[in-house]
Amino acid sequence: MPGLPAFCLRPRDPRRGAVLTLTFVAVVAVGAFTGCWVPEDGAAAAARTDAPAPGARRAEGTADREAVARAAAEAVAEGKSGKKAAQEVVSRSGDRWGTVYDQGEYAAFAEGLDGHWTGVGVWAGRSHDGVIKLDEVQPGSPAARAGLRAGDRLLSVDGHAVTGLAVADVVALLRGTAGTPVVLNLSRDGADLTETVLRQRLRTEPVTVRRLAGDVTVIKVTSFTRGSGERVRAAVRAAPPGGGVMLDLRGNRGGLVDEAVSTASAFLDGGLVATYDVRGEQRVLNAAPGGDTTRPLVALVDGGTMSAAELVTGALQDRGRALAVGSRTFGKGSVQMPTELPDGSVAELTVGTYRTPAGRSLDGGGITPDVPAGDRVEDRAVTVLGGLGVGP
Repeated sequence: MPGLPAFCLRPRDPRRGAVLTLTFVAVVAVGAFTGCWVPEDGAAAAARTDAPAPGARRAEGTADREAVARAAAEAVAEGKSGKKAAQEVVSRSGDRWGTVYDQGEYAAFAEGLDGHWTGVGVWAGRSHDGVIKLDEVQPGSPAARAGLRAGDRLLSVDGHAVTGLAVADVVALLRGTAGTPVVLNLSRDGADLTETVLRQRLRTEPVTVRRLAGDVTVIKVTSFTRGSGERVRAAVRAAPPGGGVMLDLRGNRGGLVDEAVSTASAFLDGGLVATYDVRGEQRVLNAAPGGDTTRPLVALVDGGTMSAAELVTGALQDRGRALAVGSRTFGKGSVQMPTELPDGSVAELTVGTYRTPAGRSLDGGGITPDVPAGDRVEDRAVTVLGGLGVGP
């Protein structure tokens, strides 16, 4: 099994609580990618994985790690599923972001942190009533070639009904070996349809760059996978002198937190990015020195801006480095830590929350943009950059 990432900031199974009002959006691109971080040497390596002191306070709405491990061990001793027993404890705890992976699911998740996965190329959401719908179809993917569309309701995978299942369980059904078929039963506009799709090795490009008129560089970050922070920093270095930057975080569901801190560091010269607590103990995340602190900057956000993407936006906003343009963000600011269970499965349990440099907790509330904008977000952002001296 891959080494366990130390902490996670990511959307998780909505059975533990309705988010985005009614619908939870997660990656079901058959690679369980959401977001967590692997502490490394450098500015983002503030996290530790040592056990809390005896009697340390457990936050309300979180699962007891020892109780989860004990349930898994007892189930394994009785010849039952350790994962299922652990998940039952997590579900009863009120930890709406907690979840349990088996070994295969966790391996696929770890693979997804590199931006790779094997699957059909769909993102899906689960509503409060358990309905699974396709939120996005990756262009050029097997799902796109089969004609699947955003908004299609997924009814079953290889004959297994998915309504009411956790997102992670849907991911497990979709996952498989490249080249193998998977039969998807869907509903569209009241009509049922069945498509047989071949799984494929897929990849996303987490950072793309384009130029607009007036020396404006748009840096789109779709997820914080490994290497995305350095790609952002390279794009900033390559931007025209005196030009402005739009950091487009719309639809960014999160990712590795050290990559998020690296992204924030592209626009900061050291200093605080966020604080976070783990079972009552406060810790910090600091930016690396040497970022571009003078180039005019706006961050584009929407309701799909989640987790680590909110961490970046909140830091740039609080530090007076960027104006946020768009609509209110998702509002997910809790921290998950993985624990390996006796049967090899992995429980990710909420251990605390993070706060922006100004001390704001974004969990549940999200970020209110400085400049609200509807459909024409880029146009509004160009206007804002013009007010900051960018353009003709």
